[in-house]
Amino acid sequence: MVGQRYLEALAELGATATHRITVLCEEPRPAYDRVHLTSYFSGSTPEDLSLTPASFMEEHGIALHLDDPAESIDRDARTVTARSGQVFPYDVLVLATGSYPFVPPVPGKDAPGCFVYRTIEDLLAIEEYAKTRTTGAVVGGGLLGLEAAGALKGLGLATRVVEFAPRLMPVQVDEGGGAALLRTIENMGLTVHTGVGTQEVLTGEDGSVSGMKLSDGSSVDTDLVVFSAGVRPRDQLARDSGLTVGERGGISVDSRCRTSDPHVYAIGECALASDGRVYGLVAPGYEMAETAAADLLGREKEFTGADLSTKLKLLGVDVASFGDAHGATAGSLDVVYSDSRSGVYKKVVVSSEGVLLGGVLVGDADSYGLLRPLTGSVPPVTPEQLVLPAGAGAPVALGPASLPDGAVICSCHNVTKKAITAHTTVPEVKKCTKAGTGCGSCLKVIGQLMPPAADKGLCDCFSFTRAELYEIVRTLRVTSYEKLLDSHGREEARGGEGCEVCKPTVGSIIASLAPTLGASGYVLDGEQAALQDTNDHFLANMQRNGSYSVVPRIPGGEITPDKLIVIGEVARDFGLYTKITGGQRIDLFGAAIDQLPLIWARLVEAGFESGHAYGKALRTVKSCVGQTWCRYGVQDSVRMAIDLELRYRGLRAPHKLKSAVSGCARECAEAQSKDFGIIATASGWNLYVGGNGGATPRHADLLAQDLSDAELIRLIDRFLMFYIRTADRLERTSTWLDRLEGGLDHLRDVIVHDSLGLCAELESLMADHVAHYRDEWAETLDDPERLRRFVSFVNAPGAPDPSVKFVPERGQVKPDLTVLTLEPLGGTR
Repeated sequence: MVGQRYLEALAELGATATHRITVLCEEPRPAYDRVHLTSYFSGSTPEDLSLTPASFMEEHGIALHLDDPAESIDRDARTVTARSGQVFPYDVLVLATGSYPFVPPVPGKDAPGCFVYRTIEDLLAIEEYAKTRTTGAVVGGGLLGLEAAGALKGLGLATRVVEFAPRLMPVQVDEGGGAALLRTIENMGLTVHTGVGTQEVLTGEDGSVSGMKLSDGSSVDTDLVVFSAGVRPRDQLARDSGLTVGERGGISVDSRCRTSDPHVYAIGECALASDGRVYGLVAPGYEMAETAAADLLGREKEFTGADLSTKLKLLGVDVASFGDAHGATAGSLDVVYSDSRSGVYKKVVVSSEGVLLGGVLVGDADSYGLLRPLTGSVPPVTPEQLVLPAGAGAPVALGPASLPDGAVICSCHNVTKKAITAHTTVPEVKKCTKAGTGCGSCLKVIGQLMPPAADKGLCDCFSFTRAELYEIVRTLRVTSYEKLLDSHGREEARGGEGCEVCKPTVGSIIASLAPTLGASGYVLDGEQAALQDTNDHFLANMQRNGSYSVVPRIPGGEITPDKLIVIGEVARDFGLYTKITGGQRIDLFGAAIDQLPLIWARLVEAGFESGHAYGKALRTVKSCVGQTWCRYGVQDSVRMAIDLELRYRGLRAPHKLKSAVSGCARECAEAQSKDFGIIATASGWNLYVGGNGGATPRHADLLAQDLSDAELIRLIDRFLMFYIRTADRLERTSTWLDRLEGGLDHLRDVIVHDSLGLCAELESLMADHVAHYRDEWAETLDDPERLRRFVSFVNAPGAPDPSVKFVPERGQVKPDLTVLTLEPLGGTR
């Protein structure tokens, strides 16, 4: 990574046009993102991790030699000999050899089944070996050790972590933060040993790993061991050539990153900086690369030390530390908030004058992007307000606007607030300053610093609104997000990956138009799968403990006794919590990912379909019993509700859709609180639109009255398709109607009087949807390839997720969550 940053710095300074540059690379692939290495196990490919654009080397005339590292340096002749035997002359030599993993000198460390966690090749080897194993252990509970533990867990191995220090991540977090991290990780099903070391790796009869002997005399069973006990500078090449190295390792360099030989530089983890430190983080490495590149061209730039602040997501837990995180400054004060129930620990360290010195954040590190730049200054709010959650204290008036222009927002590339605010979109900031392209922890603050988009575009990737994108997709028959981004995205976003705003939005547009476009209507086919929100990924709603809910469709709330029995049997057999909803359905909670197909196979066989509770689509059409049973009813509301729900099921929209049909003016189905509601009259049906319950309730408006069945359905078809066509992203019909120019009158003109001549087209679009509807769960069950995604662990199908736990309550189950405890605020050193 640091070597690639050096090449980029040379290119930015124009040196690639005046210098011949040769790169000797030990690995079989160009530079890649080691910070996000573990993302390989969550679906990223080696190509996704690459930091080297395909054309970069060729464009800048750089000769790249892969799998051919330098083996010796002749400083007198100024040549480097590679493993291939080829000799390369140099005027200036830059060493960016990085570091190597430290493996404790214990018996058995080289046995089959022992690995390190450093390169893509290491990950590939671990992945292959784990296919036939069930347990794994990680030696080391630091940053990389916990990343490795997360990888083993993701591979389906029962995983344990062994850390010699008394707490996890001892360098970054204090005792309280380590305790919070420990509780959270153990709740995920991992076993953690702290305060003990590894004395021996035990082997079986075949010589491969079978266990570990620990320093407390205990032994543990394991099939696989990953050593992640720190790193050491790779300085042997420098030692052999006579360059000065530090007593404890690292190639000695001055403030310009020059070694004891003025023709040789050293940067990154292999270098011992002028302040006596070896820096293992990416941000200092990048700064050293920029310093060495500047010095080569006679520019003034020095590296005399760096900020060791860091923010990472380890095993899904946000962990951050910054500044004097351990309160080593004399007279410093700690202000602490701890909530063991939610796994949150926050500490800020301040001086007696109120200067922010540092802090530790575990479980909730959202404020890291603001707190780190404020380090060394007196924040505009009290220390207590910096750690207390919303609602637990006075409101915090702290945001990016409060940061000074000189505050460093992106520490990876040393980019200030002033440099960032010179641009107007996040892609532009990334392209021009590189801010946000390193560890990514600054992206939230960067987004908050951007001005509101004057063009009202959907996001930083598209200058078009959602309604405009709908028309582009419909008119040009675009069936691919990638094609839409490359042809109609903002210039700086083309060729990129898009963002979490536009991907699900475009996915919904394509899904709603799929029959008309001739595209697959199945939302998890091909590229569509990557565009979906979390719930759509598994066709189920994720709950707070990581389990999922199952909601079969019950049109109109009508259900036979036989189907009720099936639901009861499924809930009983799979141990699911059952709840009758306000939408006249039955929710089944607590299903694991791999149980979903088994549950739905039974439900589909009994005649149930997906209730689309997970999607931005029609949820329910609620009903009263109507004239069939009620002495006040004037129409058959149940029949109408069933007809409407079966007609509009699966219809993807900007937001969820709810409906209801009341059989008389007594309004027992609460139709006027729905997106479209129907109330029976003696002469037919009244249609109400734009209603909404929830936090901001709105009564629906009367659109038309005394409609026949056919007239009612025709108007609802037009209303829904006009809404889908013109609404903004995540905009309910109530908000859309209030925003619509001309309001209800304009809507009535368009869909009742056909003032825009759109009605035939709107009806045709709905007819396409009705004709091509297929139940998503039935389609999933019919396709073995589609079923492959429903596993908790990719490499261990059928293995349950140990972090999903339940306890009994009122004859059913509920998520097993830790009880809230509060620790006193304050403390001194």
